[in-house]
Amino acid sequence: MKRVLILLSLIAVVAGAAGCNTVQGFGEDLHHLGNSISNAASK
Repeated sequence: MKRVLILLSLIAVVAGAAGCNTVQGFGEDLHHLGNSISNAASK
């Protein structure tokens, strides 16, 4: 399960980096990704 979560996280980071146009946008995407991972881990 942990490997799947890590793999999905990496895919999301790559997709987020491709979708954002600025460094600030990338930072926001990364922040949202971190929140999602944290919420999934706490369930």
